[in-house]
Amino acid sequence: MERSQERNGGEGVAGREPGGEGLRLRREIGLWSAVSLMAGCMIGSGVFMSPQGVLVYMGSPGASLVVWAGCGLLAMMGALCYAELSALVPKSGGEYAYILQIFGSLPAFLVIYTFVLLVRPAAIAAVSLSFAEYAVTPFYPGCSSMPQAVLKGVAASCILLLTLVNCWSSRLATMLVNVCAVAKVFSLLVIVVGGAVVLGQGRGHTETFLLAFHNTTQQAGRIGMAFYQGMWSFDGWNNVNYVVEELKNPKQNLVWAVMIAIPLVTSLYLLVNISYLLVLSPNEILSSDAMAVSWGNQVLGAWAWLVPLAVVLSTFGSANGMFFGGSRVCYVAAREGHMPQLLSMVHVHRLTPTPALMFTMAVALVLVIPGSFSTIVNFLSFLGWITYGTTIGCLLYLRIKKKNLPRPYKVPTIIPVIMLLASLYLVLAPIIDHPQIEFLYIFLFLLSGIPVYFLFVYFQCQPRCLQMATLYLQLLLEVAPTTKNVD
Repeated sequence: MERSQERNGGEGVAGREPGGEGLRLRREIGLWSAVSLMAGCMIGSGVFMSPQGVLVYMGSPGASLVVWAGCGLLAMMGALCYAELSALVPKSGGEYAYILQIFGSLPAFLVIYTFVLLVRPAAIAAVSLSFAEYAVTPFYPGCSSMPQAVLKGVAASCILLLTLVNCWSSRLATMLVNVCAVAKVFSLLVIVVGGAVVLGQGRGHTETFLLAFHNTTQQAGRIGMAFYQGMWSFDGWNNVNYVVEELKNPKQNLVWAVMIAIPLVTSLYLLVNISYLLVLSPNEILSSDAMAVSWGNQVLGAWAWLVPLAVVLSTFGSANGMFFGGSRVCYVAAREGHMPQLLSMVHVHRLTPTPALMFTMAVALVLVIPGSFSTIVNFLSFLGWITYGTTIGCLLYLRIKKKNLPRPYKVPTIIPVIMLLASLYLVLAPIIDHPQIEFLYIFLFLLSGIPVYFLFVYFQCQPRCLQMATLYLQLLLEVAPTTKNVD
């Protein structure tokens, strides 16, 4: 194994500890890679698809822009709170690691139970389906609906390819994140500049902004659902917290990554939405199946094919970032005993968390079969805000109970208070104002984790067949356990 590590020359996410007692995560992610990972995960399919949903729920263009700005502010405040938690609990795993350290084993298990079996694989499946839709469209010109078998086959191929890349090399996966992030920012700048050119030529729908707030909704539930749609486009603001043990100089670089990535993405989103509103009327936006494509057809003419290409690159890069971060959460949970031991191991040659990556791939492939993009976003957001609120509660708990803990970085207390209130609002308002049976299903799924916890974690019921399967798979996959990297 030592020879294989020397041959790889530091390639991967793990390395031998100074004492030689085991493998551990290696810090390979610098500041700009962290910025790329955060921005690359946020800029996915959402900015090309969610603006329509925000406008539908808010009822007016001006209010929809306010929601986009509010989503950026919430993401910024949440990321700053998470940066302080990361300094106090310097472990990979994000929300799971913080809740485990502060609230204990059962709440942390419920977080990982929903995250590993539903939240992250479903997000990967949704983004992969969006990737497939835009990748397949050029091959079916004039078709209002593509064959579902083709769409899901392309989505599955995307998932399999990303699994191969991430299993082969963490450095290669990081490079892919960086390249896709640059392409995404460039594509958004094209839309921004295109809108400015239309405005300069006097062809824009400027009347949209004269009655910007006409017909704005006053219903709390619809406002909450609009934020669900908008926050989907910011999903990924916490992704760097999942890989803190692989981040160089994490106490400084995590804060800098937040301060660079989120304002950049928020500014681009606002300008892109203004460009949409200048080129397309509200009725055109609401009636369009692919709003970005409609924008491209009106502005780019013969170059309109650039828009589907931009969406394909954005969704592919976003799915890669989700794979990279999501597999690390699965890996950390297994290391803490909340998932099968096999998932806490890394490949002895490639030094990547291969079992965790393959498990994430398998669940995502299962969810691709019945899933569709439009049915996933709201319910993932519902679960996400339950988790975010609980995590922010961890920070407030430490502020009250452990005031004297050394804090290299600290946010004003008002920020986590606002985040906690926003989380409560975004969880409760849609349920109270517009209850749906799917919310009950999600809540029941969350509760189903309690008996699973007591059976397999608390009482440690491990059938002998599972132990034998772990041993054989460890030999087959050539993986070995790791130790924590919290220095």
